[in-house]
Parts: sequence; C-alpha cells; structure tokens
Amino acid sequence: MQTSRLVKYLTAAGAVLALLTPAPTALAAVPATVPAGTPAATATAPAAATWQPPLSTRGRYVVDAQGQRFRLKSANWDGAQGSWSGSGSTADPANHHAGQNSSDIPLGLDRAPLSALLADFHRLGINSIRLPFANEMIHATAPVPDTAVAANPELRGRTPLQVYDAVVAALTGDGFAVVLNNHTNTSRWCCGVDGNERWNSGQSTGRWADDWVFMARRYAANARVVGADLYNEVRRDVLDDPNWGLGDNHDWYAAAQLAADRILTEGNPDLLIVVEGINWTGLPVDGLPHERPTLAPVRTLSHTLLDSHKLVYSAHFYGYTGPRHSGATGIGETHDARYQDLTRDQLFQTLTDQAFFVTGDGQHYTAPVWISEFGIGAQETGAAARTWFGNITDYFADHDADFAYWPLVGWEGHDDWALLRYDTAGRRYGLLDQADWRGTAWNHLMTAASRTGTVPQVPVRRMLTTDHGDAVQSRRVRAGGDWDQGASKAACPDGLRLIGLSHSGGRGLCTDTSAGDLRATSAAQTVVTDERYVPSGGDWAGGYTKFQCPAGQFLIGYSRRGERVSAALCVPAGSALGRSGRTVWFDRSDNRPADDNGGDFAQGRYKGQCAADEYAAGIAFTTRFAAAPGPAALLCVALRP
Repeated sequence: MQTSRLVKYLTAAGAVLALLTPAPTALAAVPATVPAGTPAATATAPAAATWQPPLSTRGRYVVDAQGQRFRLKSANWDGAQGSWSGSGSTADPANHHAGQNSSDIPLGLDRAPLSALLADFHRLGINSIRLPFANEMIHATAPVPDTAVAANPELRGRTPLQVYDAVVAALTGDGFAVVLNNHTNTSRWCCGVDGNERWNSGQSTGRWADDWVFMARRYAANARVVGADLYNEVRRDVLDDPNWGLGDNHDWYAAAQLAADRILTEGNPDLLIVVEGINWTGLPVDGLPHERPTLAPVRTLSHTLLDSHKLVYSAHFYGYTGPRHSGATGIGETHDARYQDLTRDQLFQTLTDQAFFVTGDGQHYTAPVWISEFGIGAQETGAAARTWFGNITDYFADHDADFAYWPLVGWEGHDDWALLRYDTAGRRYGLLDQADWRGTAWNHLMTAASRTGTVPQVPVRRMLTTDHGDAVQSRRVRAGGDWDQGASKAACPDGLRLIGLSHSGGRGLCTDTSAGDLRATSAAQTVVTDERYVPSGGDWAGGYTKFQCPAGQFLIGYSRRGERVSAALCVPAGSALGRSGRTVWFDRSDNRPADDNGGDFAQGRYKGQCAADEYAAGIAFTTRFAAAPGPAALLCVALRP
C-alpha cells in the first residue's frame, strides 16, 4: 500500500488503533466453572532430564549435544513481559490482562511455591519453557511487591530481573530447557497497536541488540538456557509495515540477522536462535491489502548464521485468526476466513504453506519450525473453535512438530486459556483435571509417535546475500580482517564451501554436501583479484576475466563493487582435491543440477551451481562495455582426485 493512501485512510478513520489484532491471549477471559480444585502439587519433581545441552539443529530437527532428537514440547510461562492493558492505574488488577497483575514476573509465584509449579509442569509432560520478558523488565530497579511472591517469600525484595533469574535457575535445575523470549519492549500487554509492534518501537535496533547480548551473557554459564527467541509477533504499527529484506529501519530479516550475529559472537555461541515470521502487515479492511505473512518470505530470503546449526524458525497459530484475518471482531473485522473456518484439509495445507514448508529437506531455508504459540480456552464452547484445536493438534502430532502452548500458568477465575490455573489458596485447576475438555487433544499430541534417538548428520545448504552490505558469516574469515576494503563481501559459514552464484544481485549458495568440512586447519586464505592462478593452457572461460583459486584451494567467498565481481576468496583444503573441472555458464539462463539441491537461492535471477560432488574453484565475468559485469560462469571441479 502506498504511504500517501494509508495516511489519507488513517486521517479519515479515527478508530484505526483498534484495527489490528489483539493478542491471542487478550481475548476476554471466561470465569472458570470447574469443580473445586486440587491442592497444588507438593511431590518432588522428577530428577534432571538425561538430555545433554547445548542444543543445535540437524536438518528439520533439534538435537542435543549427543545428536539425540530433542523435540521442543513446550509451554509459555508468561508474566515477565508485562500485563498492564495500557490505561488506568498499573496498581489496579482491573487494568491488567484478564485481571491478572503479573508485577512483571512469571505468573503464579503469589499462589504456589516454585517447587509445586515445576512438579505440575512435569506432570503435563513438557520438557521446555518459552519464558517471555520485556526490555523494560531488564532495566527495572524497584523490587516487586511482596504480594507478588507471597508463595515464594525467599524472592521478596528482588527486582523483576532477579526474580526472572530465580525462575530460570529453578527451571533448568529441574531439567527443563529454557528459551528466552523477548516478547515486548515495554511492560504493556501485547499484541495490537501498543508500542510493542517492532523490536525497535520506542528504542533503537542497537539498544535492542545490546539487551540481547546482556541476556545471553547473563545466562551463558547455564547450559540449559538453550535459546534466544528474538522478538514476538512483529507487526504493523499505525503508519508502517515491517518487511523482510528491504534494508530499511523496518527490516525484520536484517534486524534478526544482526541480533543473531551479536548473540553468537558477544553473548553465548551455544544458543539456538529463534526467528519468528512476520505476524501482520496491512490494514484489516475489506478491499485493502492485509495478511499474516508468517514464514512465507523465507522461501526467497532465508537466514544464514555464523553457526549453520543454530537457526530455528517459528510461527503462531490461533483459531480465531486466519491467513488474512486479524482476529478482530467489529472494527477491524474482515470477511476473510479464520483458521477455525477452514476444513481440516484446508487447514493442513495452510499450515504447510505458511510455516511447515521450511522443514522440507535440502533447501537453503531448511530448519526446524517451532510453533511457539497456539492455544484455546477451557471454557470454549464453539464447535468450530473446538474442532480447530483438535485438527491443529492432530497436524502437530502427525508432523512430529515442535510446539509451545500459550499460556502455561494463570489465575483461577481469570484466564481460562492457561493449562494450569491456581486460586489464592494454591489449589490447582486446568488440564490435569478430568473436567478440562482440552485434555484429549493434548494427550494425543504428547503421546503420538515421535522421532527419537540419534539424528544422522545431513548436508547443509545456506544462502549468502549482499543485498544491503556484507554477509561474512565465517568466524575464521572475520578474524582475518577486511579482505576487500570498500567492497560488499560474502563468505560461507565455517565448514561450508561456495557452490552457487547468481549472475546479478550478489547471491550465493554454500554447502557441505558430499564432503563435509573441506578446509584445512590453518588460517590461510587467498584473496584473488587477477588471473595469476589460471594455469597455462587452462582458459576455461575464453574472453572473460577469471578469478581462479590456487591449486589445492576452493572458493568460500566473493566480493563485489556494484554488480562487478571484485575478488574471490579461497582457502586451502585439508586433503587432496580433484583437478578435473568444467565450466558452468549462467549469464543467459539458470544452470543448476537437475535435483535442484538447495532450492532457488536467487529467485528471479540467473544462477549457476556446481554439482554435489564438486567444488567451485573459480568465477568468470566480463568487463566488456555494456555487458552485465556480474558472475557469468563457475569453474566446477570434482571433489576427489
């Protein structure tokens, strides 16, 4: 949508603030009517789990340090992200979501001891916790009210961050994996037009990344803190949409890449990096563009981190929202279908199209997908909503999905969405009680057949892009300094080699397929800027300028000035390489292997790619007047002598 048209619309419609989606858990809570609850659990929780941190990824799976599958069977323990509705006194519970004043700490600490809460978590069968926080919480200096930790008096006098510390320590000490989640900037309830729309709403991207480095360092010594979920439900504010790859101040792709690199280099290199798709763009008005892009942009622009085994993508699904429905009723409601309006087959196809395509093998975007929010109320009576919950949990079960229910803990009589609710006497209600209709679907999800045991190593493919600057994703190359000052540079993550290039746009494809890590242990590298390494009689691209690696070396990077190739970056192999090569031209059409290994890493542009059993040893381009100066050919050489 054009900005001028949008501003005109906003001027004419004073109620636009109500147009965007309320958070899924911002639905009005229905008072619970279940029978008198049971006392909070007092049994000792199970001993620490046998999984070994840190976690990483192998293809579509999360694995532990021993390569064993670790399925994220999670729930969201919210509260530390804030609960204030945005109007009225923060001291009045009526001005907080569902009447629950969290005091900016995880809910329930006023009602049950930590040990009892954790024992109930174990009874649910979950193994991990998504633990939201607000940037405001990090910097708060006032202690929480004594009443907020009434059931845990040892936490009195602590700041919200210090209480958060204690919760993290308790969870991890009891065997749970913890994923830190930057849910909001301010301690205001999410997720409409509330000042928390983007990671940099009300703060700079630099300040946001600084806070992430702080949090990563804070828990770096705790190996069971396994992940950094970068930001929750990135969405439109009053005037502007977020985007995926435009390179401006609203570019979520670039911001996530920046934060991920800083976390892995300055904070904790062991953390999983969780990148959620875009939750909402456009105005939810019939006839105007609007949608939930979720992970769709990943097909053409995926993240490449410094560690190729740390990326996890995530998405959120609730029945009352839809692929193009904001979830609103009244103002902001459109005639688009909600997820709960879809047939079972339509829902399954939509889930695949919006998120689970990422789990497909052998693509530049292949990664685990964690559905880090979904949920429904215990008092929900609508047939469509109940059917949706059964269908989506069936899909998660059938697809062996990683998931996190929202929310985990609430107050009895306030938020019936919570899996576990506690009254002021510490009695427990919810999913562990037979009266909760959600139990059947939950039990199916938790007990369905799931992959376990060792997950074999699989080849990695990762995209490089110099769309808006450098993409040097190798720690070893970074340690060597700027190898082509003033140029836009790209280098594959350590352990990968360059296997594909685009004719324009500066895109590349990296892999370790068929050979694993080819590079020698030395730090040596060669920056090639002329034809000195082209052997006599070895002109593999006549009439073109050729940047060829020295014998025994292979390509891991490239640089450009504008569209023209500036340099090739080569490194020595740790074992003998083949010498027999072929020229792969791609200046007039695509030239890639028939198996399409890696997928379309430069959509809409010509591209060339070596075969899986080859390495790239050179780049050819032309300097002829009026000719496109981008890469025109690759020298592809057999991996083995």
